[in-house]
Amino acid sequence: MKKIVCILSCLLVAFLTAGAGAEVKNPDTFILANYGNLRTLDPSVAYDVTSSQRLWNIYEPLVFFDGSHTDKFKPLIATEVPTLENGGISADGKTYTFTIRKGVKFHEGGDLTPEDVVYSFKRNMIVDQDGGPMWMLLEALTGEGSTRDKEGKLVPGIFDKIDKCVEAKGDKVIFHLPNPYPPFMGILAYSSSIILDKEWAISKGCWDGNIQNAAKYNNPSPGHEPLQKLANGTNAYKMVSWEPNKEFIFERFDGYWGPKPKLKRAIIKYVDEWSTRKLMLQNGDADRVRVDNPYVPEVKAMKGLRLYEVPLLSVTAAFFCQKVNPTGNPNIGSGKLDGNGIPPEFFSDINVRKAFLHAFDRETYKKDVFNDLVIMPSSPNVKGLPYHKDVPVYEFDLKKSADYLKKAWDGQVWEKGFKMIITHNTGNEMREAAAHMMAENIMSLNPKFQIEVRNVEWKDYLVKYRNFEYPIFIIGWGADYADPHNFIYTFMHSRGVYGRYMAYENPEVDKLCEAGIATVDPKEREKIYHRLQDLWYTEAAANTIYQQIVVRAYRDWVHGYVPNAMLTDANEMLMDIWKE
Repeated sequence: MKKIVCILSCLLVAFLTAGAGAEVKNPDTFILANYGNLRTLDPSVAYDVTSSQRLWNIYEPLVFFDGSHTDKFKPLIATEVPTLENGGISADGKTYTFTIRKGVKFHEGGDLTPEDVVYSFKRNMIVDQDGGPMWMLLEALTGEGSTRDKEGKLVPGIFDKIDKCVEAKGDKVIFHLPNPYPPFMGILAYSSSIILDKEWAISKGCWDGNIQNAAKYNNPSPGHEPLQKLANGTNAYKMVSWEPNKEFIFERFDGYWGPKPKLKRAIIKYVDEWSTRKLMLQNGDADRVRVDNPYVPEVKAMKGLRLYEVPLLSVTAAFFCQKVNPTGNPNIGSGKLDGNGIPPEFFSDINVRKAFLHAFDRETYKKDVFNDLVIMPSSPNVKGLPYHKDVPVYEFDLKKSADYLKKAWDGQVWEKGFKMIITHNTGNEMREAAAHMMAENIMSLNPKFQIEVRNVEWKDYLVKYRNFEYPIFIIGWGADYADPHNFIYTFMHSRGVYGRYMAYENPEVDKLCEAGIATVDPKEREKIYHRLQDLWYTEAAANTIYQQIVVRAYRDWVHGYVPNAMLTDANEMLMDIWKE
């Protein structure tokens, strides 16, 4: 794992454009302009980078990433990081013991106790909303990837397993794993592992603490999770207000147990237009703005900025859903292969998938959209992860694309034509460009092919792709922990976060994904993940379109940012930064 940090550190560049000298605006306040809007503050449900940014700054996990390291951690709620050497991890790798810090206060005034830690993990695993992050903890702590089976029925005995997997003894919290799980510490640093105030959470309608009642709190409908708009953490900043599609305001928490942060407040503004974000940065009305790669030359020409180029352990893909929900769904038109729509199973034909893959011009996309500042991935196991392998890609070839569409659905696609909609999240021009490229190149093959591109607000996009409403959904994945299982399982397993919403299922793939995380021998793991990467190509499951190298643009009066490949461009760790 240390190899990962070394590679990424070597790729990292930081530089300062000269000629600043401007007076610092709002010295006590950090202002970030971004286009990702927030759907939920409930850690059991939140599974996107915008939500994680909020949660990591309001709450605290037991441990967090140490500086730029992806595999080294520092203690937060815990007093030290458990290791084999200090006895915190048992010799068999199945028991982790944490000593809980004393004197920690929640924003609402409660005192943090080991029982709060135990409750937080149990409560979040009990909730386990569809498409949420709890599969990681459940897999590590219970051996099950979900509280429900493929039919949506509760797994027998799952709540008893949750109840027994973590306990408090004195000032310690002990986790009991059914099997060794190498990425466990990384999961504990994720935003779904933050610590709640048990009494406060119960008072707000969360699980009541009685394991016999757990089923009542399982899998709430999106938007109906009890902590959707509420927050009460222990971190250095607390939530002051949240106005959807406008701004989110943090304020320094004076009762914080650790060093006093230098900033008094932070404001995250929702600004989906680049021209507005650019002006805010130029005028000093924002201390940092989200800069998509097409606009990098513009910020490099500006004075008074500090810029960082940061390769991320992340990948964005265009996913082909093989079983779209047809109910009242405009994205598939008539829902039939009659020239006015597509059937829900349109992408279940591998010929259709291969045709769309051959219609994507990777080299032009790389140059025109990213100014070559990007890594073009060949599979979900991106560069920087263990067992990465360069596998073939479907080269841009419109003749091959046409040939596959002539074969698709016994020739009916070419003969009758089709109509569909491709969507992307509002403000993300990199994904918008990918959607238009696919649409225009496919439509150029046959006048009977009609594809419209539409944008959807992020909070709505997250719900609709999980309702199987999009024949193609374009979305990214940032590492929860630096291990191929976190990517390959997510993208390819029939129960993976994205695999399930493609309605993709291959028994060999499922078995290999499960074997990959259960295998300790590195050589055997390598064989497994190399085979899975080969299958990604032969199955033409989806189109991995970019591994981003983000450029973070700060006014040069901002100090303290520490790049980490695990933290995407949406993340800002407020505790670390200051202005002067």
